[in-house]
Amino acid sequence: MAAAFVDTARITVRSGAGGNGAVSFHREKYVAAGGPDGGDGGRGGDIVVRIDDHMSTLMDFRYKRKYTAENGGNGQGKRCSGKDGAPLVIKVPRGTVIRDADTNEIICDMSQTESFVLCRGGNGGWGNKHFATPTRQVPNFAKAGLPGRTREVVLELKLLADVGLVGFPNVGKSTLLSVVTKANPKIANYHFTTLWPNLGVVFVDEGASFVLADIPGIIEGAAEGAGLGHDFLRHVDRCRLLIHVVDVSGSEGRDPIADFEAINAELAEYSPELAARPMIVAANKVDILADQSLLDKFRAHVEGKGYELFEISAAAHQGTRELMAHTARLLGDLPPVTVYEPTYVERPPEVDTSAPLQIEHEDGRWFVDGPWLQRLMANVNFGDYESRSWFDKKLRESGLFDTLEEMGIQDGDTVCLYNLEFEYQR
Repeated sequence: MAAAFVDTARITVRSGAGGNGAVSFHREKYVAAGGPDGGDGGRGGDIVVRIDDHMSTLMDFRYKRKYTAENGGNGQGKRCSGKDGAPLVIKVPRGTVIRDADTNEIICDMSQTESFVLCRGGNGGWGNKHFATPTRQVPNFAKAGLPGRTREVVLELKLLADVGLVGFPNVGKSTLLSVVTKANPKIANYHFTTLWPNLGVVFVDEGASFVLADIPGIIEGAAEGAGLGHDFLRHVDRCRLLIHVVDVSGSEGRDPIADFEAINAELAEYSPELAARPMIVAANKVDILADQSLLDKFRAHVEGKGYELFEISAAAHQGTRELMAHTARLLGDLPPVTVYEPTYVERPPEVDTSAPLQIEHEDGRWFVDGPWLQRLMANVNFGDYESRSWFDKKLRESGLFDTLEEMGIQDGDTVCLYNLEFEYQR
């Protein structure tokens, strides 16, 4: 039995925590007062999302929903730093869009970016070697590593296809795909043969090719969740061009015009932008046409709306070459496949800064410690100017700088916040 196609998944990821710094003192025969030599903790592992072109679904995420990177190792004596935690690499198919689970905003589109760091690991804590001063030569403390970050995201696969085949079930989309490409979709004379999208590459001429996707049949009400179409409409989001396949044979007693309008209505309900996408109409099964007037009325209706119509028989290989050649010519004038720009804006964490901090002063160095400060620093990207400015603002709002000034801090003194040091300036 074939595995089900899975194109959305909700997962929780957590980067590794930083290792703790070590408290250690150098001891060696004939060496007096060796001093502190506690090493730093290792950095926690990142959560990295990477494209794997051998994957075609999000099936791997159906049963495993939580992913945790390795923590950093603790520091050791002899100034030995702890081992950095190994990054956890999560592989996804090309075309996967990563969204924030709470806001549904796009964090990253894994279409062209080969790797993306979703969560950075916590920094390791400093060992006691950093805290020796002229008056405190035996520091009996070190700093704990910063915790990793946890976030919940939604993975959504949107196939990277140039052209999408749309239409009701059993109109011949899979047959057309099998004829014009080397794809081998399951084909049978019953509805919903296609249970997941199939992709194939159409080679028209040397240097002229495109990716064609057979989207599972859409039915009326698909945009509201009926049938299979609702689950797979997202896969035509990236398509630059649509080929609307309609059965004009009358073999099932259906009205081609009614079918054509019903599918267009579903596309518009799902996305007005998608409904406005360039479209070619393929009147299929003309080899078994029972009533020529059905085709004549359908052609007049379609061309009256400004669409081009091609008469084809996918099963008899009739008209398919001309349809693909025309499709390739149109694609030459259309923009490339859509790549979604990130819309996610990092929200500052809610941290209660009202609790008092532990502050120690030694020889012009001010050591600041406290649980809320640790949580705050774990969510700051110190490589980003705006993030650093926000961090500075939160420290000022907490009253830390006022407290330091009341305790006598001077310009040029060093402030130590875990593994961050900066020179104090009023």
